Amino acid sequence: MKFIDPHLHLFDRHKGKYDWLQTGNPPFWQDKAVIQRDFSEADLQVSAPAELAGFVHVEAGFDNQAPWREIEWLESTCQLPFRSIACADLTLSSEAFSEQVTRLKTLSSVVGVRHILDNDAVALLSNQQVKRNLIHLEKEGLIFEAQFDANDDRAVAAFLDVIGQLPSLNVVLNHAGFPPPADSSGWKENIGKLSGLNNLWVKASGWEMTDRHFSVKAIAQTVETLVAAFGHDRVMLASNFPLTLFRTSYTELWQDYLALNLPREYFQKIMYQNASTFYRF
Repeated sequence: MKFIDPHLHLFDRHKGKYDWLQTGNPPFWQDKAVIQRDFSEADLQVSAPAELAGFVHVEAGFDNQAPWREIEWLESTCQLPFRSIACADLTLSSEAFSEQVTRLKTLSSVVGVRHILDNDAVALLSNQQVKRNLIHLEKEGLIFEAQFDANDDRAVAAFLDVIGQLPSLNVVLNHAGFPPPADSSGWKENIGKLSGLNNLWVKASGWEMTDRHFSVKAIAQTVETLVAAFGHDRVMLASNFPLTLFRTSYTELWQDYLALNLPREYFQKIMYQNASTFYRF
């Protein structure tokens, strides 16, 4: 069972800055030491029948002022087929943002950018400069990685309003919008609304961000909800490695995914084909 992992992070702390990984900086996780080391392709170990065929590297704060540096490092070190999602600041002036995008597009692995919305989602999505820069992404044919809490009704409403006006912008919701492991009625309702955006795909990952003990049963129920809303063609299974180590090993996560009770032809889509298509492998 070949798969593409469409959401992971590699670190080289000697070359990158990674301010968020420092003990004295937020987020203040008690278990942050688990990921305070370097991670490379060699750490992406899986066991049969799973076989890693490629991955998507999502920016990890290597150098937010010069985001191309992270991509240059990846392209000089990675051997597996991969695509890159670079850091980009959506609040930059149109000229500065355009220059950043132009430079990023000279790098062969770059297919899109991420600006983490999270708790600032409503303010950012209401910002006219942010909207102008999203229009520029649409024009340039780049993917926008959207990361925010889909339990937040106001954030979802703001996102629907902005992205609904950009039908040609390819957008993906990171970590399924942080589903709770239980009592997910509000999240489910908002996922139903979000699925109405035909240009929005979703990555099922980041379970450890909500609950370090997110159960396999809850993962299965969440994936079923996502597939029911988005269909089998717009859902992708992903890891969020190395943060998944807060919950389980990389090998075990993909074994958990393989144990999901879905027909084989659907597995092929959500484990491989959808990521291959969306990220232009």
